[in-house]
Amino acid sequence: MSTFIEDDDDGGEGASGGASMTSDSKGAVRTTGEDSALLEFERQMLIDLQHTDGLVICAKGIHYNRVLLGLLRALCDPANLIIVMNCSESEEKYYRSQLNSRHVHESATNAKERERKYLEGGIHFITTRILVVDLLKNRIPIEMITGIFVLRSHMIIESCQEAFALRLYRQRNQEGFVKAFSNSAESFTFGFGHVERVIHNLYVEEMFIWPRFQSLIQSTLKKYEPVIVEFHIPMTARMTSIQTNILEIMNYLIKEVKRTNPNIDMAEITVENCVTKKFHKILQLQLDTVWHQLSQQTKMLISDLKVLRSLMITAIYHDCLSLYAALKRYKSREYVMNSSGWGLLDAADQMFETSKRRIFNASEEFDPEWGAKWKSLTEILRVEIPNDIRVNGEVRKNKSAVVLILCQDNKTCYQLNQYLLLGAEQCLLHMALKNDVKVGKMSKNYREMSGSKNILMDEKVQGVEETVNRTDPNELEGDVEEDPVDTYENSYIMTLDLDRGDEQENTSSGGSILDLSTQLESGKFSQIPTVDRARSVAQPIVCIQTFKSATNDALSLEASLRDLDPQYVVMYHCNVTAIRQLEVHEARLRREKENRIKVFFLLHAETIEEQSYLTNLRREKQSFEHLIETKKTMVIPKRINELEELEMAEEDFRETTSRRNAATVAPEAKQRMKIITDMREFRSDLPCLIHKLAIDVVPITLTIGDYVLTPEVCVERKSISDLIGSLNSGRLYNQCVQMVRNYAVPILLIEFDQNRPFYLQDRYMISNDTVSNSDIKQKLQLLTLHFPKLRIVWSPTPYATAQLFYEMKQNKPEPNEQLCSVIGSDAHSAETEALEKFNTEIHDFLLRLPGVTEKNIGRLMRSFRDFRELLKATQDELHVVLDNRENAKLLWEILHVVQKPTIESVSQAKFPHQSKFKNRKFQRGKQ
Repeated sequence: MSTFIEDDDDGGEGASGGASMTSDSKGAVRTTGEDSALLEFERQMLIDLQHTDGLVICAKGIHYNRVLLGLLRALCDPANLIIVMNCSESEEKYYRSQLNSRHVHESATNAKERERKYLEGGIHFITTRILVVDLLKNRIPIEMITGIFVLRSHMIIESCQEAFALRLYRQRNQEGFVKAFSNSAESFTFGFGHVERVIHNLYVEEMFIWPRFQSLIQSTLKKYEPVIVEFHIPMTARMTSIQTNILEIMNYLIKEVKRTNPNIDMAEITVENCVTKKFHKILQLQLDTVWHQLSQQTKMLISDLKVLRSLMITAIYHDCLSLYAALKRYKSREYVMNSSGWGLLDAADQMFETSKRRIFNASEEFDPEWGAKWKSLTEILRVEIPNDIRVNGEVRKNKSAVVLILCQDNKTCYQLNQYLLLGAEQCLLHMALKNDVKVGKMSKNYREMSGSKNILMDEKVQGVEETVNRTDPNELEGDVEEDPVDTYENSYIMTLDLDRGDEQENTSSGGSILDLSTQLESGKFSQIPTVDRARSVAQPIVCIQTFKSATNDALSLEASLRDLDPQYVVMYHCNVTAIRQLEVHEARLRREKENRIKVFFLLHAETIEEQSYLTNLRREKQSFEHLIETKKTMVIPKRINELEELEMAEEDFRETTSRRNAATVAPEAKQRMKIITDMREFRSDLPCLIHKLAIDVVPITLTIGDYVLTPEVCVERKSISDLIGSLNSGRLYNQCVQMVRNYAVPILLIEFDQNRPFYLQDRYMISNDTVSNSDIKQKLQLLTLHFPKLRIVWSPTPYATAQLFYEMKQNKPEPNEQLCSVIGSDAHSAETEALEKFNTEIHDFLLRLPGVTEKNIGRLMRSFRDFRELLKATQDELHVVLDNRENAKLLWEILHVVQKPTIESVSQAKFPHQSKFKNRKFQRGKQ
């Protein structure tokens, strides 16, 4: 039994047994077409979700796409209104192609067009931001929504837009369903009570867990296991030495981090976690909240850990020349002086020297080391697969040999493509020139390649010409790359051709089986742009592909397996998701053992590669065990409507306030509060949190401000990064000018990230070192001096901002959305008509004079043509204009009387401490 095919006898939580899908009397689910190919555990998933609002959590590689597709097919009808949320572009394209129905609608850009499509029913793939705005504006008939499907449900937190949309949906529709899906069990283990909070935000009643060790999944996949062949390839002595040196340096850096920070929890920062993909997320969870408290030395240590992790990946997955080029950058004096100093360790010197010896021999000749897995890959393609074709030739007589090589990243994909096309020597020489490695003397093998550099450059030009000539713009999607050598693609397709002499010999002997095996043994690789099945029936196809596509789409490998139908798969790297997708693909086809996929695993045993694979398996298993234990003790209460709950809490708050003030609650006080919100603010979490406090959110396009709380209060919200950009560009000044002119209480809200400390630190969330903390403070001081009416509010989190808005709304009149929508626009002329006739600079200057207020400045500017005429006015004339004798006196004196400081004020300004001492001495004398 292979160690890569998981075989755990423990039965997991969830469905068990051989349940089969039967048609319901109500006809809720149909098993026609592609749905009939559902596996047993997929049918059980569909049965579980048929009449239950639930959350489905699947293991990696055990995807829910067929289950969701079956549900969408059953509900694809104009009588139903179905919403699909949080769906990526590639997934949306997949579901649209599979459904292929006129009842599947795209999200229109025009609001009226969307409203019309909602009334037509069917399935709608909508972005969450558009969905929230349409729900708030009642463009969607919420009572008519049949249900909502939520993808990637592990991302649904309390303040996200998806939770906002579900809350709006549930407040007015208690009959519709909510069905959620997720493929990331580990994401539910981060934070305290994350599972309970996600279920609360989704409004579901059940959680269905489907790990790989679940009994029904095991029994389904065990029947049709692919044929496994493992190649345990030992690393070279120099590769092992480099791996040991990197681990030694990592261990030293981790000890230094823990030694310099004894009071910070760093239990998760270990050497084992440093080499996994989740290392960046682990660092973020552990150190993000205390990042500003860490010393500069600690930050450099953590940065160097990331560098060493990338070097480890390069050492194991890529060629020796790529590693040498990367180490040269980190060996420079500039990097060593600006790092934690790991480059000065003995292990680093040994690593630098060993990486050089992998390229140059003892005579300093260019003789690079081959990739450790290259020879095994050649043996599989030239020996193992041809022998298997000869043995099973009768079974696969009418099929071509399709070989799929799966690797981790685009760079490895390109490297293998170059190795198969050019050979090892030319490939390494090409990589040396690409990485700017100085090639002086050459070893014997490379000297035999006469004029190898010129040959290689000719091949580069020839490769470009062939690609351009073979590419048909009608067949290929996308443009032809001008320099394909410098572009790392995520897939390459090749075939093998024989020489003409060998072709005639095989044709005379007859037999397509011998042709396939002979072509694989002695054929020459040639690249083809697309898979032409008609051309390649008698030719073997070799496809090199990454585990995921460029869009990080997990369904790309499933589509490749379905389209290519490979007989052989070479796992150049280990990946948990890909291995399980191969198992599911084979179980779906239900073929005999002789016809199943033969999988070749290439693995460096007892290395970081194997350790990383086992660590990923262990972490996922622990996550599912945590979910299973949580489900046993988790209580999902049958809660009342959240809207009624919030209204009751609001009523209690008002009654408490009224008793404290010895007053009764007025009838109009029971009206729900509302806040007018700019449409662009729905990218943030604040509108969701405001609505959670029983405050209606009215989305309109505001020209001035982001939030209007009352007819007099306008708020401009700024995050730290937005604040810095607005201060530097001058945009904030113009925004404050508009707020001060149109609202009595303008507020600048500076909001911090809830995952970061409430502290304005240097270079916070910015990359430009020229902007410092003092620059921001100085510009804010100038802003407050220029706008005395402007209030500046500092908020630590969006939760605090929402609570502040709630308190500011108490016993205040509600804003008018029609008026707010035109303030600042061309249509707004009711209050600004008089102001537009005046010079705005003179208007702002007069407001700063004593005796001039917002109430009398209009009469003052209408009574005098210019400032010279104002200076000629007498005090009695000013009294008539201002309608206040005291204000007229203050204004006349500031314009005509020379203001001289008193002697006491001058002495206090020059000698402030001396005047205090004199006063104290005088008081003591009186005593």
